[in-house]
Amino acid sequence: MHDFTPISALAGGALIGLAAAWLLWANGRIAGVSGVLFGLLPPSSSADARWRIAFLAGLLAGGFLYGFATPGPLPARTGFPLVHVALAGLLVGFGTRMGGGCTSGHGVCGLGRLSPRSLVAVVAFMAAGMVATYVMRHVLGAGT
Repeated sequence: MHDFTPISALAGGALIGLAAAWLLWANGRIAGVSGVLFGLLPPSSSADARWRIAFLAGLLAGGFLYGFATPGPLPARTGFPLVHVALAGLLVGFGTRMGGGCTSGHGVCGLGRLSPRSLVAVVAFMAAGMVATYVMRHVLGAGT
């Protein structure tokens, strides 16, 4: 665990929780990224689209700000063929639609609201992530 950074992890988690609570309080909306993004597809109202675009722009801006605030370049991940990355992205998208939301919606917002459906979804996400990590690292030898 040479990359364990509890202070930044705690600060990031607190900021995500505050942002999710603020969106729920201010707009009555759940901060599930896939749902926010899906809501931009037609038909959507312009007033509804404005907060969604602002939310997604804030996610991108936060990533860029972190990149500028971090000393030195961020390490690039290597050893993952583009086909595997594309397949993983498609599977995540499929699972998001099939599960009725993404990890942010279920994990951060759903569990905070004590949703039984979100608890089942998070357990499934975690189990699938553990299996995928095992297969990628120990069976396929990628990412080591």
